Amino acid sequence: MKKFAICLMVTCLSLTLIPLQLNAATKTEPSSLAAPKPVESAEVKTLELRLNEINSMDKSNMKSAEKKSLRKEVKSINHRLHTVGGGVYLSVGAVILIVVLLLILL
Repeated sequence: MKKFAICLMVTCLSLTLIPLQLNAATKTEPSSLAAPKPVESAEVKTLELRLNEINSMDKSNMKSAEKKSLRKEVKSINHRLHTVGGGVYLSVGAVILIVVLLLILL
């Protein structure tokens, strides 16, 4: 039992001290200028225009094969937009793990 408690304490200490050391190495001076907004690329604009065109189409007169091809095109466009846009995605498990760790440490 003592060995488990010691291992747990060492793990908690290493998880709390390592980020502090990493944070100390990256110092940036605050600037008074506002951060510029990211400019949308031409590819993103064309993809969004194509999505708007597809959404405004009258699909009631189309055959099922044409509708299926449009659905595939929309999925591929959305996939490309997500890859261009970047961002950080957290799974539900990761969020739960972060919350539990915060509750334990604080």
